[in-house]
Amino acid sequence: MNDPIAFFDGHNDFLLRLLGADNRQDCWLGNTGKGHLDLQRMKASGFAGGLFAIFVPPAPQDRPTNLAAMMSNPPYDAPLPPLMKHLEAQHVALEMAGLLHWMERAAPDDFAVCRTVQEIRTAMGEGRIAGVMHMEGAEAIGPDLDALYLFYEMGLRSLGPVWSRPTVFGHGVPFRFPGDPDTGPGLTEAGKNLVRVCNELGILIDLSHMNEAGFNDVAALSDTPLVATHSNAHALCASARNLTNRQLAQVRETGGMVGLNFATFFLREDGRASPAIAWDVLLRQMDYLIEHLGEDHVGLGSDFDGCVVPDVIGDVTGVPGLFEALRGHGYNENLLTKLARENWLNCLERTWRG
Repeated sequence: MNDPIAFFDGHNDFLLRLLGADNRQDCWLGNTGKGHLDLQRMKASGFAGGLFAIFVPPAPQDRPTNLAAMMSNPPYDAPLPPLMKHLEAQHVALEMAGLLHWMERAAPDDFAVCRTVQEIRTAMGEGRIAGVMHMEGAEAIGPDLDALYLFYEMGLRSLGPVWSRPTVFGHGVPFRFPGDPDTGPGLTEAGKNLVRVCNELGILIDLSHMNEAGFNDVAALSDTPLVATHSNAHALCASARNLTNRQLAQVRETGGMVGLNFATFFLREDGRASPAIAWDVLLRQMDYLIEHLGEDHVGLGSDFDGCVVPDVIGDVTGVPGLFEALRGHGYNENLLTKLARENWLNCLERTWRG
C-alpha cells in the first residue's frame, strides 16, 4: 500500500479538545479513538502540518442550549454570543498556547512548533508534524495590541480577528442558514490597527468568520493575500459563514487561499449538520473552489475537532480517502500535491516575513 499524501491542514480545534481532556497525555499520545485527531492517527494519515487554533469558547450561559438541534433542522439563526473582554479570554488563550508547546515537548521527534515556512519544510522532511499557532477570534488581544507581540513571540503566525461573535476589532457572522455574510458593520478602528500591525509582523489574517463589511475592510487595508482558512462556497451551501463569488474573486486577485471546510453544515446544500454525505458533495465543493480561485489557491481547512464531519471522512484517517476520491474524479498527482500542501506553503511564504 502506498504511503498517504502528506498534507497541510488550514484549521483544526485540537487544542480546545486537549484543553478539556481528562488525560492530556492520552488525548495527544494515546490511542483512545476519541475526537478527530491525535498524534498516532495524524502520522498514519499523512497529516504533515497545520494551523492549530487557539479558540476561547463562549461561557456556558452564553451558548444556545439547542444549537445542535437547530443546525440539524434548518432553517436556523443562532444568536451571537456577547462580546468577551480580553481579560476574560487571555488566561485561557495563554494556556492553549502553552499546550501547543507542550505537544512538542511531549513528542519532540514527532512534532515541532514552526514559525517559518522553512521550519515547516524542515520538520516535514524529518518526519515531524509542523504545528503553527493560530488564533480564532482575537478576544485575548486587548485594544492596545500589547499581547499581540507576546503571542507572536510564542509563535502566533495566523489570526482571525473574529469568531462568530463581536470583538473590540469587528463583527463575526452568525451561524445562520440560509443567510449571507452581509450581517453588520465592518472593522472598528482598533480592528483596522490590528490589521496594520499583523501586516507589519507578517501574521496571516484569517477571514473565515468575518462578515462582509469586515472582509471588505481587510481587503482595502491589507497588503498580504486574503485567506479564509476554513470556508466553503456560498453558491453551493447558503450558510452565512461561506464565501460569495465576489469574495472568492477577491481572494484569487490577491494570491490568497481558501481551505475546504469539512463541516457538514457548510458543505450540504440543505445546510444540515447530518454526517450522511457522500464524496460527491465534497468533490462538488472542491471543483467549484478551483473553478473560481484557480488550482493554486485551494487547500484543506478541515475544522477537525470543531465540527460534525462527513461519515466518509470520520476523522483524520479518512483524509487519504478524500485524495483517492479526487484522484478518481480526474485530479492528477501534481494537482493533488498542490491541494494537499504546496498551495498552503506557497501562500504562507507570500504572507509571512522571514
